[in-house]
Amino acid sequence: MIQVENLTHRYGQRVALAGVSFRVNEGEIFGLLGPNGGGKSTLFRILSTMMTPTGGRALLAGFDVVKDPAAVRRHIGVVFQSQSLDKALTVEENLRSQGHLHGLSGVTLTERMEHVMEQLGLSDRRKDLVESLSGGLRRRVEIAKALLHRPQVLLMDEASTGLDPAARRDLSNYVEALRQRENVTILLTTHILEEADRCDRLVLLHQGKIVAEGTPSELRSRIGGDVVVLETGDTLSLAQRIEQRFGVTPKVMDGQVRVEIENGHRFITEVVEAFPGAIESVALHKPTLEDVFVRETGASID
Repeated sequence: MIQVENLTHRYGQRVALAGVSFRVNEGEIFGLLGPNGGGKSTLFRILSTMMTPTGGRALLAGFDVVKDPAAVRRHIGVVFQSQSLDKALTVEENLRSQGHLHGLSGVTLTERMEHVMEQLGLSDRRKDLVESLSGGLRRRVEIAKALLHRPQVLLMDEASTGLDPAARRDLSNYVEALRQRENVTILLTTHILEEADRCDRLVLLHQGKIVAEGTPSELRSRIGGDVVVLETGDTLSLAQRIEQRFGVTPKVMDGQVRVEIENGHRFITEVVEAFPGAIESVALHKPTLEDVFVRETGASID
C-alpha cells in the first residue's frame, strides 16, 4: 500500500533523508519512531505530497507522490501534528466544512459524517464547540475529518503529542478499531515508545537513516537478556572498569552507564561488590524500544 524506495532529501548541504526504503502492507499500522530531527517530519511531508524529495520515489495506493500528487491526495487522509480544527465551530460544522473541500455534499456527506462520528465515538458531541473539547477528543475529530472521503491510507504525524497517558491509550484504541473495521492502512510518526509498541511493524529513524526495522518484539529481541542502568560520579571510568572486569561493552549516555547482559540481577550483585562505593544507584529492566535505539545509535530517542 505504501512503497518507499531510496528516498533522499537535502536542505542545502544538510541531508535530512539518506536512501530510506521500506514497504507498508495493506491494513497495517506502521510506525516511524525516532527523535526530533531524525527525519520523520521530512518523510511525512513527502508522503503527504507537501514536499518533493531530492531523490528516490514513494508510492501510496499505487500513485507516485511526485508524478501524480492529486491522485495520492484522493487516496490518503492526513492528521497533522498542529491542529487544523476551527475552535469556534462545532464538531459537526468542522466535519461539514472538510467534506465540502472534498467535493462532498447532500445525503452523501451527511451519511459519511454520521459514519465517522460513530466510528470515533463523537456522535453525542456533534453539537459541542471544538474549543470545549479535551485534547483527546479534538484528536478524534481530526481523524474523523481525515476519514470523511474514505481514504485507503491514513497518515498521522505525532498525533498523540500533548495528550496525557490515558488519552494516548484511548486514541490508540480508536486507531486500532478503525484499522479492523475500515481496513485502512495507517502510517504514524512518533517519539513515544508506548505508541510505537502498538504498531504492527516500525522503522527506527536516526539522522535520516533507517537503523532498524521489524515488529516491536523482533526489535526488542536484538538485545539479549536484561538492561542494567548504573549511576556513578565517573561514568567513563566505571564503564572501562566494567569492560575490563566482565568482558561486556557498556554504553555511556546521559550521565549513566548502560549494560546489556543475561541474568541482570546477578550482574548487579557482582558489579556492586566489584566496585564498592563507585555506584550510586542501580536499575534493572527488560529491553524496550528505547534500548534498541540506544544500541543501534548510541543516542537517546528523546
